[in-house]
Amino acid sequence: MAVLIAGAWPYANGDLHLGHLSSLIPGDCLARYFRQKGAKVLYVSGSDCNGTPITIRAKQEAVSPKTIADRYHDSFQRCFEKLGFTYDCYTRTDTLIHHRVVQDIFRSLYDNGYIYHKKTKQMYCLHCTQFLPDRYVEGSCPHCGAHARGDQCDACSTILDPMDLEDPACKLCGHKPELREVEHLYFALSKFQLELEQQYQRAKKNNDWRENALKLTRRYLDEGLQDRAVTRDLPVGVTVPIKGFEDKKVYVWIEAVSGYYSASVRWGEEHHQDISEFWNEQTVSYYVQGKDNVPFHTIIWPAILIGVGKKALPTHLVSNEYVTLEHKKLSTSRNWAVWAPDILEHYDPDSIRYFLLINAPETHDADFSWKAFIESHNGELLGAYGNFVNRTLKFIEKLPDFNVASNQVDPQIFRTTVALYEKVGGLIESAHLKAALSEIFSWIRRLNKYFDERKPWQTVNTNQASAYTTLNTCVFSIANLAQILAPFLPFSSRKLADALHLAPFKWEVIHCPGKLPKDFEPLFARIDPAQIQVEHERLTKNANVE
Repeated sequence: MAVLIAGAWPYANGDLHLGHLSSLIPGDCLARYFRQKGAKVLYVSGSDCNGTPITIRAKQEAVSPKTIADRYHDSFQRCFEKLGFTYDCYTRTDTLIHHRVVQDIFRSLYDNGYIYHKKTKQMYCLHCTQFLPDRYVEGSCPHCGAHARGDQCDACSTILDPMDLEDPACKLCGHKPELREVEHLYFALSKFQLELEQQYQRAKKNNDWRENALKLTRRYLDEGLQDRAVTRDLPVGVTVPIKGFEDKKVYVWIEAVSGYYSASVRWGEEHHQDISEFWNEQTVSYYVQGKDNVPFHTIIWPAILIGVGKKALPTHLVSNEYVTLEHKKLSTSRNWAVWAPDILEHYDPDSIRYFLLINAPETHDADFSWKAFIESHNGELLGAYGNFVNRTLKFIEKLPDFNVASNQVDPQIFRTTVALYEKVGGLIESAHLKAALSEIFSWIRRLNKYFDERKPWQTVNTNQASAYTTLNTCVFSIANLAQILAPFLPFSSRKLADALHLAPFKWEVIHCPGKLPKDFEPLFARIDPAQIQVEHERLTKNANVE
């Protein structure tokens, strides 16, 4: 079984924040799970270093776009490494391989008759003396009235053209641009209406896409797909490989999504592997992103793949809703955000992963608050999971004649553990990660209750055999929890694997751990609740909000 995990590409124009992490962590969980099952996995992503946001920031700082891209690409890689992301290839859009692959895709679309010439009008800024790419134009969305960019309204998810905006203004200087005639190349998106309708129906029937992806895609299909420009006058990006258009760049909306394939090509070339098994009609693919990227993965990218003759259409859309912060909308411009480098410097990565997964915005927006985060760590990771592990292993340390015995496991606990693998695995494969993690922690609470009811600290003096069965059952459960939680909490699972001398993780019951630790260190440390106020004051002090 070949599984492609495709994580969205963050723009390299600013640090990652909790919204990014919340939408991307599911990709690593999926990759880890399928590897444990023995599937062939290719997990790819990268930094978008060609987009307009990078050039805008570069102008603001009076540095080159590459300086900005390098800074944040390096920051992204450090954050992903600290969070335990297991990308097979994390690359960037300004590599020679990416440019080559994008140009090959562009030529194929052109040769196949899906890209055509068209004279049109484009926004031109007299003050800046240049044609304006879509993200250089801002104004009011004609559909909902919210402030929007020239390519998309984040408030209502409508794909826009700069000419659609009301009261348009140049983002660089604030002046009102004018329309001038220019020739561009257009992608005949309208030709794919039928095939994309069929893809939508399959996804709906199989329940492979989240509700937000189905709703947004249905809306675009009902409105009728519109042809879109695929070239732009940009200072950086992939040069258009068509005669007469060499001074233009491939529009980012077609270039960035092609990164999933270019990253796969790079991995294949570097590891001398054939990537075709990850790009055919049998491939199971998970595209992991926020809901603002939905149309690019359910409409644009499938149309491109069909246009170049590839049948590896996205099978699963893992599209989270948004994360709010202390019940307010995240705002990077106002610094109302929890930045990934900062939280990773001060808190356990498993705590971050756990909170963002158990509170994932899978069906509706979810809120991050410092109170909820710290109470979640202390109450659930430390108080439930860590407590069960610690109380079991520390008590066993006091029993010098205790030996692990796989034949001394409560039969009911064993059967429930077997069933847990199947249930959690099914939830993970359907991308219901929040429910999967909830199922595991429900079981952890039942195991704590089992320990309390069996009272091994008392029965060890009156019925040693019964006490040792209880403890063996708990050790068996801990070993299996380490394995079943590994896709979600890889760092604490690795600690337990080392302490119990477990074999490499699989997705099947562990009957007996290797050895018991002699001086086990707790999985998690308590966070002083006073830190809630400290973090909240730091957040509000640094933010520029009303």
